Amino acid sequence: MTLDDATLGRLAEHLETCQLQARDTLKITDDYPDMDWEDAYAVQDRILQRKLARGARVVGLKCGLTSRAKIQQMGVTAPVFGFLVDEFAVAEGAMVRTAELIHPEVEPEIAFVLKHELRGPGCHVGAALAATDFVLPGIEVIDSRYRDFKFDLKSVIADNTSAARFVVGGRALPAADVDLRTCGVVLEKNGQSVALGAGAAVLGHPAAAVAALANHLGRRGHSIPAGSLILSGGVTKAVAVAPGDHVCLRVQGMGQVSLRFN
Repeated sequence: MTLDDATLGRLAEHLETCQLQARDTLKITDDYPDMDWEDAYAVQDRILQRKLARGARVVGLKCGLTSRAKIQQMGVTAPVFGFLVDEFAVAEGAMVRTAELIHPEVEPEIAFVLKHELRGPGCHVGAALAATDFVLPGIEVIDSRYRDFKFDLKSVIADNTSAARFVVGGRALPAADVDLRTCGVVLEKNGQSVALGAGAAVLGHPAAAVAALANHLGRRGHSIPAGSLILSGGVTKAVAVAPGDHVCLRVQGMGQVSLRFN
């Protein structure tokens, strides 16, 4: 780590305030160009500590940059990871207030719920699937706090990987009952298809993202607890939303889940 504890705390306060007040900022590496990966996750950890101190509950974890093309573009070797707390959770079909967000976009996801603890390092797709209770469709609303969505990887990790809102729904299925590599995904906005994909777009298999998350946490001395909800990463590109939009995700064999924006 290159940043001291006081600086990490100030950055966490700054980024969380931007999230809570829906105001943007320049990427933090502009002022701290030498910050390293540990610093970035340490800022994220302190954001979570701030939320927990006010009574928030962790309700899940998320994977980001799980597209191979995006990983190559960003010059990294693994996805990035963040947390989900109850203030981010939205009911199926509910209304999301865009006034509480800066520049929201939606991503179609395959969500996993674990029946067993999953611990790395050395976790692989088979272990992730064996630990999975069921899978179901999910929509993540991402909302980077950085102006015009301009950021580098360390800045976005510190910003809890742009987490803002999420919903899960549809039909929960045992992972063994669906081919997660080939299952089709259709994202619709206002009744029109805006993005198409298949599960393999996520690291070749969505469970690979769950395994990567377990390995990341294992290197930091943590594991994924039993019962955890995990968003495995965007299957397609993110799609911008605005007041009046209705978004629906359909996943082959798993039904649909939707959100509205005002």
